[in-house]
Amino acid sequence: MSKNNVFLQRFIKASPEKVYRAFTEQLAIASWLPPYGFLCTVHEMDVRVGGTFRMSFQNFSTGNSHSFGGTYQEVRPGGFLKYTDQFDDPNLPGTITNSIWFEKTMMGTELRVLQENLPESIPAEMCYLGWQESLEKLIKLVEPEIPEA
Repeated sequence: MSKNNVFLQRFIKASPEKVYRAFTEQLAIASWLPPYGFLCTVHEMDVRVGGTFRMSFQNFSTGNSHSFGGTYQEVRPGGFLKYTDQFDDPNLPGTITNSIWFEKTMMGTELRVLQENLPESIPAEMCYLGWQESLEKLIKLVEPEIPEA
């Protein structure tokens, strides 16, 4: 982890296709992406090269929220996503680049997340901790296999 970048790796007991779906379906990503104590609203999500998304995170304790959006640069279903993030807040300038790899393993998926070019006002350590919380929630969403009744 460098000053303005964050890298995480997790092994998840679910298929790459299922983990990928959690990144590309509105209800799914709203349930796991925000760190603990935050709610997420997905305003728009068009997962294709050149497609865009818009979201907002609301602090449940204070009610304050921040919104952001971006563009999908690379999309390989079940294999790779690359997209940008830009905050609407002018105090958080710049464009963050997110690269997500979904690699099939004998146990499920090796997930790698690289977040580059974080705004200087956001400590990389905070992003790293936030991603750890989010990935805990992601695992609880995708690992259970719940059969139809």
